[in-house]
Amino acid sequence: MANRRQFLTGLLATGLAPLPTWADAGSPAYLSAAARADGAYVLCGIDAARAILFQIPLPARGHAAAAHPTRPQAVAFARRPGTFALVIDCTSGQTLHTLTAASGRHFYGHGVFSADGSVLYTTENDYEAGEGRIGVWDVTAGYTRVAEFSSGGIGPHDIKRLPGSDVLVVANGGIDTHPDSGRTKLNIATMAPNLSYIAEDRVVETATLAPDQHKNSIRHLAVARDGTVAFGMQWQGDTLSPPLAGLHQRANAVQLLKVPANNLRQMQSYVGSIAFSADEAQVIATSPRGGMVQRYDARTGALQDSFAITDASGAAPAPDGVMISTGTGMLMTLGDDAVSVQTPALQWDNHLVALG
Repeated sequence: MANRRQFLTGLLATGLAPLPTWADAGSPAYLSAAARADGAYVLCGIDAARAILFQIPLPARGHAAAAHPTRPQAVAFARRPGTFALVIDCTSGQTLHTLTAASGRHFYGHGVFSADGSVLYTTENDYEAGEGRIGVWDVTAGYTRVAEFSSGGIGPHDIKRLPGSDVLVVANGGIDTHPDSGRTKLNIATMAPNLSYIAEDRVVETATLAPDQHKNSIRHLAVARDGTVAFGMQWQGDTLSPPLAGLHQRANAVQLLKVPANNLRQMQSYVGSIAFSADEAQVIATSPRGGMVQRYDARTGALQDSFAITDASGAAPAPDGVMISTGTGMLMTLGDDAVSVQTPALQWDNHLVALG
């Protein structure tokens, strides 16, 4: 093996060997951060059959990851509010670069690459100004931070790219925080969450909620092939929450998904992840707090069914439905039937990141 690696390294140095791809890392279908039974933290690659392909050590608890579109590289983000992210070679497990948040900034645990993989975008907080920023990192220059621009709101959390373009959509949760106060929420009374669409470093469209729902923090995103954005929210009010998931298409009004009050209570005001099914006919929202997963009709917005799944959080499309991960170590494919694989040596963190 060592001789083969030396041979390939020599070929790469001369430019004669093809660049490595995700196939060289075992062709993972998903990435997820996890905690091991011994207390160590890892980034895992998972295949479509729910087998664990690799476990790469992390220095602290992870949140989400960004997968390079062609190279077997992942950016693993610290749990928010974190100030570091690691660029990992998923074939060797080596840390290639450590990204450090700029002075006066912290990461929110999410990022996304440009379509060609030459740029990484990260959601960040300018905590002295109380403004959301998007960091711009030049991948070709060794993940050097080269610029930043407004996220279009406060508390940008998730960020995605619309298919076939470099238009970004950002979930501005609306919550102001400061490292001196930890995770304390400083502006609940004046929250103003939104979805911001950004093209060429400029906000070109913003979608907002009704005024009486301004405490519904927009946190997590999924994007369909036609550009429809599904979003999950976390209610910061003292009353029963309004719907916690919605859909949006550019130039249209926000559509909140329809859910009876009893089913809404089961979610305990909190959506942890959101995903489209593989055929995009359904939207799935998870609640680790409520121990629930809800499935909606993506066309009508109506709730179809609910599943009690302890500490369910991660969600991503699967060939036969949606993959769900849990903090109890379960990987489950939610289709017409629920199929689970228990991995008791791992406790999955918040998100499943689908590749491709």
